[in-house]
Amino acid sequence: MKEACRTFGLTVVEADVSSPDEIPSALGLLAREQVDVVVVLQTDLLLISSEPIAAIAREKRLPTVFGYREHVATGGLVSYGVDLRWCYRRAAYFVDRILKGKRPGDLPVEFPTGFWLAAKLATAKLLGMQLPTTLLTRADEVIE
Repeated sequence: MKEACRTFGLTVVEADVSSPDEIPSALGLLAREQVDVVVVLQTDLLLISSEPIAAIAREKRLPTVFGYREHVATGGLVSYGVDLRWCYRRAAYFVDRILKGKRPGDLPVEFPTGFWLAAKLATAKLLGMQLPTTLLTRADEVIE
C-alpha cells in the first residue's frame, strides 16, 4: 500500500495497534495529523473492534475505508473486500464435508473471487460528505 501511495504522491501516516486499548490513541494521532482518509486493515483485532473504531472515527470526523462490510454495518463509512458471510458459508461447507468423512487433503483450496462494496449514508452525512453517485450505484449494499 505504501508503494502504491508513493506512486500517486500520497503520504502515509501509520498508526499501528496491537490491542483494543490502543485504538483511541491511534485514531487520535490520525486526527491530529489531519489525514484525508483512514484505511483500516483486515485483521481479527480490528474486526472485533469495529464498533469502537467506527464510533471514534465518527467523533473525530475521520472518513474510514474498511475491508469488511461488518465495519460499515457498525457505523463505518465505506468498505470494499471479501464478503465474510460467503467465507463463513464456505467454511461450513468444508466442515460438513470433513464430518462426512472427506479427508481435508482431498478438498480443494478456495479463495473468494468476489468483492463486496458497502457504504453507510448516515456516516457520510455525519461527516458532511456526499458519497459519489457512481460509488453508490456500484455498491452491493447501501446502508441508510
